[in-house]
Amino acid sequence: MTHHKLPEVKKRLARIEGHVKGITKMIDEGKGYPEIVQQITAVRAALDSTMEIIILDLAEHVSLNASSKGKKAATELKDTVSKIL
Repeated sequence: MTHHKLPEVKKRLARIEGHVKGITKMIDEGKGYPEIVQQITAVRAALDSTMEIIILDLAEHVSLNASSKGKKAATELKDTVSKIL
């Protein structure tokens, strides 16, 4: 199965990993909870965006390899997931 968004996903996850390491450093430096929570919120948003890319890529893959009925279902899935995320 080919996922053409995989390089983008890996790049985003590496960025998120760096961000999490930065949060750990903030804790070690004694930064305040409001600043730390703000950064955690940013990481959660980045994870949500990454998950959306993965799900939409999967739905596109299913759509391209499905019958016309399956394509309609995949499109509906894609639209629904976009609304949730």
